[in-house]
Amino acid sequence: MKLFGFDITRAAAPAAPRIEPPVSGGPAAAQSGAVGLRDFSVGWTSITGASRVKGIPRVTPERAEGHGTVFACCNNIAGDLAKVPLKLYRRRSGGLEERIRDHPAAYLLNVEASPGVPAQITRFAMVYAYTLRGNGFAYGPRDGGGELERIELIRTGRAHVREAGAARFYDFEDMAGTMRRVPSRSMLHLRYMADDGWTGRSPLQVAAESVGIALAGQHAAARTAAGGTTKAVIKMADDYENDEARTRNARRVKEQISDPDADGYPVMGPGEDIKSLDLSAADQELLASRKFDREQIAAIYRMPPSKLQMLEYGVKANGEQQAIDYLTDCLLHWSVLVEAQMALAVLTEAERRAGYFLRHDFGALLQPTVKERTEALVKATGGPFRTPNEARLIEGLPPVAGGDKLNPAPNMTRKDGGGDAGGDPDEEDDE
Repeated sequence: MKLFGFDITRAAAPAAPRIEPPVSGGPAAAQSGAVGLRDFSVGWTSITGASRVKGIPRVTPERAEGHGTVFACCNNIAGDLAKVPLKLYRRRSGGLEERIRDHPAAYLLNVEASPGVPAQITRFAMVYAYTLRGNGFAYGPRDGGGELERIELIRTGRAHVREAGAARFYDFEDMAGTMRRVPSRSMLHLRYMADDGWTGRSPLQVAAESVGIALAGQHAAARTAAGGTTKAVIKMADDYENDEARTRNARRVKEQISDPDADGYPVMGPGEDIKSLDLSAADQELLASRKFDREQIAAIYRMPPSKLQMLEYGVKANGEQQAIDYLTDCLLHWSVLVEAQMALAVLTEAERRAGYFLRHDFGALLQPTVKERTEALVKATGGPFRTPNEARLIEGLPPVAGGDKLNPAPNMTRKDGGGDAGGDPDEEDDE
């Protein structure tokens, strides 16, 4: 810009790094009677996951993760939500939804969440911790202009929530080893079954007694497989010189029985015998109940049996219906909660009020065959629903001349000069 021949253009000042204001109790804490910030328990505590029945193991994330069905449920949900795009839309007046591609959140949630970390890994880790522990954390700092810079994973045990009245703040260690305290607007906090809006609870924690029984059954099965139960009783004679000789002979017989390389013919003395023992009725019932435990854990996560290879509940012929049930009954339940909670951190309040929202594109899960896709595009183009060029764009083909006009409905006649409808559809053509 020039004035009287002089250049008075103001040099663009570099954006100053955003510095979070110091966090203190403030008026909110004073009104609530709190002094400063108070600890706010999130996730598993020392008393959660414990059964009222003595002998049932206490459920912890690490112990529950060792159960194959628990891992399969968490892995399926996190993996399927991570492998589909998480797209950003804006809902305009009249209900029209517009895809937003140039927003920082669209790149960070689908390409590179933080330097060197793919977005899919970040989303998978967050949702996996969310389904297993009931809480998943990620740090979303913004620059001086308010733009989202990155989405940085935070381990569940390294994030601590503090409260000051109705406000929440997070203390954590970032990937550079710096201790930070940030407000809730800078933290992606996925929390499940939060009865107060903030305290996430794992489904395993809520159903701790049922999960504890499943873990006890798995432990009993592992002990049986490892030979931890009594398999036989060795009857020893009473004519040994001393206890040392009797113990030495008993140890020899036991080694011959348990040694996989032995020929299976232990040498016994007169009056000695080996009596084989089967599993007790209680052990057999406990092992048989593992099938019920698997079904119960699947119900906790709303997971269809077919996704856990429990094929006795369905056959291959209805595989398509099983995929639809998995999407509607399981994935949508988890994805709606994830989308809503992520939007609070990656979108500003002004953007959310303007109609911006996140949505998983589950079309990647239900990919049709070439025949099904072609038939659907042909029907949509001749419907009329899509123009020929729109259908060609879906297939990655260039547009053609005259392909921007909608074809008339199948029950309408066409004019000779183009694709417009004309004439009476009830009139027959003259022969």
